[in-house]
Amino acid sequence: MKAKRILTLIIVLAALIASVKAQNPADFELISATGKSHFVLNAAKGKYVALHFLLKTECPYCIRHTNDYMSKASTLPNVIQVFIKPDTDEEIASWVKNLSTDDKDILPVYRDPGAGLAKKFMIPDGYAFHNQVVHYPALILLGPDGKEVFRYIGKNNSDRYSFEQLTKKIHELSEK
Repeated sequence: MKAKRILTLIIVLAALIASVKAQNPADFELISATGKSHFVLNAAKGKYVALHFLLKTECPYCIRHTNDYMSKASTLPNVIQVFIKPDTDEEIASWVKNLSTDDKDILPVYRDPGAGLAKKFMIPDGYAFHNQVVHYPALILLGPDGKEVFRYIGKNNSDRYSFEQLTKKIHELSEK
């Protein structure tokens, strides 16, 4: 009897998780804090979209993570890399000076005021970092139809989904 209740609970939780994942925003727009571009989800139909939710404030891991992805992004031409920070335009512009690429308009960093998009994607908040409470670092991968197909939530600022892991995940998803 107890095993049946546990199994029922597991099934209900799995259904809830699946329904939450299926409810990501149907469309959204982000404005670049580093250039003049905009990212509109509906314009990316047909491609994978990797949403990189970076931490607020100065984060050396965010710089390393972003530089790594920017230097290798061209090897995954069917994936649009979208780097998102909840800082002000001025804070992002200052942070971007530490990026190693001159092609910031090609792979711009977008602003998510008040972490609104992070909240819509239900990225957990509550990570204490540099005397602030911020959402955890995360990668949300949207499929060519704009629906979420994978997510990785880091446990701390150094826990990130590597480019190599993303490459492997894209190949797995493309084979289905």
